[in-house]
Amino acid sequence: MKLVMYRAGQGPRVRVLESDGIFDVGFNGTMVAFIEAGTPLGTRTLVHNTRLLAPLRPRSLRDFLAFEGHLKNAMVRLGRAIPNEWYSIPAFYKGMPDTVIGPDEEIPWPAYTEKLDYELELAAIIGRRGKNISKETALDYIFGYTIWNDVSARDVQARELPINMGPGKAKDWDGSNVLGPCIVTADEVDAGHLRMRVRVNDELWGEDTSAHMHHTFAGMIAYASQAQMLYPGEVFGSGTATGGSGLELDRFVQEGDVIEMEIEGIGILRNRVGKKGV
Repeated sequence: MKLVMYRAGQGPRVRVLESDGIFDVGFNGTMVAFIEAGTPLGTRTLVHNTRLLAPLRPRSLRDFLAFEGHLKNAMVRLGRAIPNEWYSIPAFYKGMPDTVIGPDEEIPWPAYTEKLDYELELAAIIGRRGKNISKETALDYIFGYTIWNDVSARDVQARELPINMGPGKAKDWDGSNVLGPCIVTADEVDAGHLRMRVRVNDELWGEDTSAHMHHTFAGMIAYASQAQMLYPGEVFGSGTATGGSGLELDRFVQEGDVIEMEIEGIGILRNRVGKKGV
């Protein structure tokens, strides 16, 4: 099942995306509430001329670093080495859920950065509560998957990283996290073998497969849930796929560029870069 959020006259609503159209499912509430309620499908009504929103407003955002190839490429550009600990610990930083925007929304360009970059990621959405989850059962806690464009200010990131506090304003501003276009339920895709591509202005800039993830979503969930309850609607990002950022190419987006991120089985997340100076 593919689920989307759309803007209706009385607020956002949940819809199901099918081959013959988009259907309202008769649920009054957010996507997170829909997941918590066990995805109750009411009377389905075909709808037209909809504007899709981000498929959910996450309860939390955790972004991991699962792709060794991306790290090897990016760390050279940032003047750092891959720490040995990375190979054994699925480390993450926490993002701000209120910064999330959706498909076809303009990506704001903050005035404080000269090097705006995209990051192609696969994201998993937690579907039920759990604490101290084992790797063996962790995948049972995933509701579905979406695409995450983790927008970054690379020049700011280079200044923040040596402080060893993680990313701050390199990652956090209104509109810096893009999710969409839909959530695909976990039963419909094999998240361990999905082709991933990013295009800028119809030119292929990078491609990879989720099969190259060193850290798995099962490992991420087990690590994050130690002594901490996870809740439906929390989002776990894979980190950038190899070749999934401009940093790796030393090539950055410009005002007006159109970024398209495509992950097999999920779809295409498309956004235009706004003017600098927000």
